[in-house]
Amino acid sequence: MIAVLDYGAGNLRSVENALEELGCRYTLVRDAAGLRAAEKILLPGVGHFGQMMRSLDALKVREMLRERIVAGVPFLGICLGMQALFEGSDEAPEERGLGIFAGRVVRFPAGARVPHMGWNRLEARGESRLLSGAGASPYVYFAHSYYVPEMEHAAATCTYGVRYTAALECGSIFGVQFHPEKSGDVGLGMVRNFVS
Repeated sequence: MIAVLDYGAGNLRSVENALEELGCRYTLVRDAAGLRAAEKILLPGVGHFGQMMRSLDALKVREMLRERIVAGVPFLGICLGMQALFEGSDEAPEERGLGIFAGRVVRFPAGARVPHMGWNRLEARGESRLLSGAGASPYVYFAHSYYVPEMEHAAATCTYGVRYTAALECGSIFGVQFHPEKSGDVGLGMVRNFVS
């Protein structure tokens, strides 16, 4: 069963719609027990980094989420859900991320129009199970003001003033800065790849 972590905010309904369109069985979870029982975990996210991390702490799920990801339970973080995998974010310097990966999430440089909102092209970086079938440079939908710098586990990058990590893949851990649930058939294909 896919557990969709509901921390009280975010793009939950559109993610549910995508899973339902694909005929996937899922359950919304709001506690550590739900995460413990999950076969796969999906963390949707829009909003503020600090608010999301505080919500995870209020629900007492931070440690279980981290434990399950480290244990190899397949995980997909969307937008802020991907950013949570890092040590922290300039959006909320006082809040710790999950610390699965080293590094911080940073704001687009001065002069860039933020948020980066709308369709942009991915630049695939080699083989990716998540992006399989999407082509070398598909268009996907973004809505964000902060980004993960290029990193070794980047499965795809995007350029918006700077080149940054748009998708990451490391073992059973997947993350996308864009919104696959709002990216048409290409995005649905990525959700299907994660599910399967």
